[in-house]
Amino acid sequence: MVPFIKDTYLKLLILFFLMCSCTYGQNSKLDSAYFYYNTGKKFDFKNNHFKAYENYIKSRNLYIKVDNKDSLAKCNLVLFNLIDSQNNLEDEAKHYLDAYYSYALDKKDSLMLLISNNKYANYFWDENNISTSKAYYQKSLLLTENKQLKKHKPNIYSNLAYLFTKTKPDSASYYFKKTLSLYTTDDKNQLFGTYINYANFFQKQHKYHEAIIQLNKAAEIEPKTYKLKYYKILYGKFANCYQEIGDYKKAYEYYEKYNIYVDSLNNTAQNIAISNLDKKYKTAEKDKLILETDAKRIKNRNFLIGSLLFILLGGTIGVLLLKNSKRKRKLAEQEKELETQKNLTLLKEQELITINAMVDGQEKERKQIAEDLHDNLGSVLATLKMHFENLQINKDKNKINQNDLFNKTESLIDEAYLKVRSIAHAKNAGVIANQGLLIAVQMMAEKISSADKIKIEVIDFGLNKRLENSLEITVFRTIQELITNVIKHAEAKNITINISLFDENLNIIVEDDGKGFNVSKIDIKKGMGIGSIKTRINHLKGSFQIDSTLKKGTSIIINIPIK
Repeated sequence: MVPFIKDTYLKLLILFFLMCSCTYGQNSKLDSAYFYYNTGKKFDFKNNHFKAYENYIKSRNLYIKVDNKDSLAKCNLVLFNLIDSQNNLEDEAKHYLDAYYSYALDKKDSLMLLISNNKYANYFWDENNISTSKAYYQKSLLLTENKQLKKHKPNIYSNLAYLFTKTKPDSASYYFKKTLSLYTTDDKNQLFGTYINYANFFQKQHKYHEAIIQLNKAAEIEPKTYKLKYYKILYGKFANCYQEIGDYKKAYEYYEKYNIYVDSLNNTAQNIAISNLDKKYKTAEKDKLILETDAKRIKNRNFLIGSLLFILLGGTIGVLLLKNSKRKRKLAEQEKELETQKNLTLLKEQELITINAMVDGQEKERKQIAEDLHDNLGSVLATLKMHFENLQINKDKNKINQNDLFNKTESLIDEAYLKVRSIAHAKNAGVIANQGLLIAVQMMAEKISSADKIKIEVIDFGLNKRLENSLEITVFRTIQELITNVIKHAEAKNITINISLFDENLNIIVEDDGKGFNVSKIDIKKGMGIGSIKTRINHLKGSFQIDSTLKKGTSIIINIPIK
């Protein structure tokens, strides 16, 4: 018994030491990861970006080893922020953000998803990707419907305002107003800052009077913190605006107020600016007195000249009136003859207009039939072709139920026949007229997916009511054409159709995982594919964007305003 007890005790003791060793190793790695992360933060604060990057990477690798996903996500986010803000770090920022976003999706963390969307919007922010950034901001707005995230909504609208400042001033002004409407009277610093930014927006457009209106609204608010800083900015902008419109007296007054909030009163540049404004104001006052004196003298002289001219012109006009009365009689007779000729000419022109209208109507009807055959019947025939290819490939194999595939193929042939018949009877609304856009798209996706060669997923948001019938038809035909192009050319396995209606804007994103293509080498003017789609979207005053990468797939982004 004694030897047995000793052996058991020894084994338990060894097991205990091994467990302690593993726990100590894990804790040691966590401590090291935490140390490197904080060290990176310190270097980042001191703008030593290379050292910050090295420490963040070490911290990230340790978090991966200990499988600490929360800390790893934070590390990915700071790495993205660091690399995206610098041009001298040889690393790609986006894949860190992709990792952060992927973890947010797995965790279903709304705040992390909101941060990800905003970061993506900033990452794609430039004049060529405005619609992409706007799409990400719209996703963020959807997340702010959550009560806990509602407080972030004004900031998103503010970012949208900055996004459109250069390209779409009207949209920027709309989003500035939207931002201001969401703040309460308690949000004094935010209101004050937004009014200042709105004024700055008008200044850049040289609309100084509108800028002064926004500055006056800011002046009515007393900030809770940073009062000296805010008032310094406010009075400086007042002075600049009044100087631009030539009101040197007020500009001088506001520069004096601005000077109160400046750290040092001996700032030479500011004193020179104030002195120059004082001189301009005094010079303007002297010029005003001189101009008033000259104006009185010129007024008296002009009155005398005017009286003489009136007498002279009165006599001349009397003579001319007599001559004109004779000419009017002759002109009246000539006008009667011209009127008769005009009537005859108008009758001929009306005949020509009627003929041209008939020709145009026939041409439009032919074009409509061609587009219907291409758009409506094309996708069905492309799907039918896939079914036949599948039958040919599997004709000697028993991996699939060929009877089901024959039945599906037969139903597609029937559908093609019905579509041709429908076009012949000018019923171009089809399934949309009876069931609506969303259901039509879902039915189309289900039919194409049933061929087991390509899978189509439809994701919708906000389509709770029907749209105008002609708009639904155009959108459905557009999606049909895009899906047909993917089937014919992309060699894709999966397609995702995102349809969302938000804030009077219909957003459509069609994504595939196909082979992609070089957008710059595509001539959209040829054929009835991308060119016709772009023409339709332009007609609806919408935007059309292609984002394609070779071997990674293609994304088509369409935005259509709903009036």
